[in-house]
Amino acid sequence: MNVMNENSITMQIQTIDYKQFSLYDAISNAFEVHTVLQVEVLEKGLGGFRLVETPVPQPYIKDYNVQGNDGPTAWAREFDISRWSIFLAMEDERPVGGVTVVPDASMCPAGPFPRADLAVVWDIRVHPAHRERGIGTMLFRHAVAWAQTQGCGQLALETQNINVPACHFYARQGCTLGAIHRFGYAGSPETAHEVALIWYLDLV
Repeated sequence: MNVMNENSITMQIQTIDYKQFSLYDAISNAFEVHTVLQVEVLEKGLGGFRLVETPVPQPYIKDYNVQGNDGPTAWAREFDISRWSIFLAMEDERPVGGVTVVPDASMCPAGPFPRADLAVVWDIRVHPAHRERGIGTMLFRHAVAWAQTQGCGQLALETQNINVPACHFYARQGCTLGAIHRFGYAGSPETAHEVALIWYLDLV
């Protein structure tokens, strides 16, 4: 399908299969961390939690590719992705972004008992050279529209407290923070300091 953003840039978002997975894989989802959302625990948690955006002592690059799960080529080795919908945004025949939607409630990152009509935005990314152009919004809206055609009533997605721009992005798209998992990555020394944040968007 052809879509157009607010800057009148024509973009084509298309469904891809394994023949084009390498194009998706090549889109970097690395970003520079300048601030994090620190979790303040109030009254041992009984008083709730507060997220406070705090500068990091030294900015650093977060690159998901280092963790070895950077795209559909890797996902296909770990999961049955036959029902996944993987979309690629093309501009002038160049891949500039992608989004992957999983219509399977069992893949919900928040736990084993999600609502039955839930879909998961497994991944969304924009090429670093094309960020801040509205491409991410176009991809997210495409994912929402696709999920609605599948009869899904809710979207879920996961990010981390170190990805503050993503959190602001999801909030702008109408998502609500539904879960804060402070120890979600405790088993991984590389990411144990990160906090899992689960966002939801009602579609009906």
